[in-house]
Amino acid sequence: MQDRTLPFARAEYLTRTAAVKRRMEAAGIDVLLVSDPCNMNYLTGYDATSYYVHQMVALARDAAEPLWIGRAMDVACARFTTFLKPENLYGYPESYIGVPDRHAMAYVAAVVKEQGWDRGRIAVEMDAHFFTARCYQELVHELPDAEFVDAKLLVNWVRIVKSSQEVTYMRQAGAIAEKAMHIAIDAIAVGVRQCDVAAAIYAATISGTAAFGGDMPEAPWMPAGARTAAPHLTWTDERYQPGEATNIELSGCRHRYTAALARTVVLGSPPPKMAALVPVVVEGMDAALDRARAGVTCHEVEAAWREVAARAGIEKSSRIGYSIGIGYPGPSWNERTASLQPGDQTELAPNMTFHLILGIWMDDWGFELSETLRVTKGKLQRCFRMCRGRCL
Repeated sequence: MQDRTLPFARAEYLTRTAAVKRRMEAAGIDVLLVSDPCNMNYLTGYDATSYYVHQMVALARDAAEPLWIGRAMDVACARFTTFLKPENLYGYPESYIGVPDRHAMAYVAAVVKEQGWDRGRIAVEMDAHFFTARCYQELVHELPDAEFVDAKLLVNWVRIVKSSQEVTYMRQAGAIAEKAMHIAIDAIAVGVRQCDVAAAIYAATISGTAAFGGDMPEAPWMPAGARTAAPHLTWTDERYQPGEATNIELSGCRHRYTAALARTVVLGSPPPKMAALVPVVVEGMDAALDRARAGVTCHEVEAAWREVAARAGIEKSSRIGYSIGIGYPGPSWNERTASLQPGDQTELAPNMTFHLILGIWMDDWGFELSETLRVTKGKLQRCFRMCRGRCL
């Protein structure tokens, strides 16, 4: 496979695996078994929605490149999307699919044994979305001479600082998100069905721009009316009503790199409580964005918002942001590492990217405003520039 067919050059993938290996060495890990789809993508380029079946990337400290292990029919997906050599792609037969007495981890264990990696310290992603309790049981049973430990988001923490090419894709994702938000705002009108606006958002995020297309994004959250009190609802087939508010949280996705954006749209004049809240949230957003630069902690960024909110008597118990990057529908666009919340002492560094979201959810209404940003040494750079014009 030639580098020009992949989003990144082979050298960049090898740089990533080298960084992961250094963390493995520091933690005394000999072999790392990766099952998070985002981490598999980061280490190898693997990009297929085959994560509903068991699959893994195995990385040993003394190996030149990782191994991809998955369903036999998906080896073709690995050939097209990874930088790996053909001999490092392993596919288990269909006899491991849909049967109670045989598990794909037995095949993974066999590959580990074949490589001579079965007597060392093996780390697994205990908290990954698709690493089940049975996966762990099967590996422990099949590899009795290995010592198993928790990888503890090891790859996720390497991912938190982006390369220049990753930043480029994040910017492109931001441009797609901006386009989709404008289309959503234009489409929301009295009498229009929510599902038709969702369809317009999908069309915009997938078609992308004239210069580049978009990937399959996470489903947009877009509750309307009283449902705006809930943060993670999608759409219905109901029609928009006069005076109704809609919270839209959507994303643009480019080569799986994701930029998120949230706005609230009101059909008419906002109710007094919301109208009073909006300028406070906007001021708090600007304060947090101004604070977000290299050398500042996540705690300090959140504190900038909290100072503004406290003066207005507003309390927000949930965090105001998190590290964002590679994302897949179903898992998340959240990297699950640094959070903009009290007590998180993670220090911001250049080329970290965050989704800074100020969501205020009351009993029967809510309001959202967000930006995706890149950390720099000086004034921050947003992954897109979206005027608040027609939305609150």
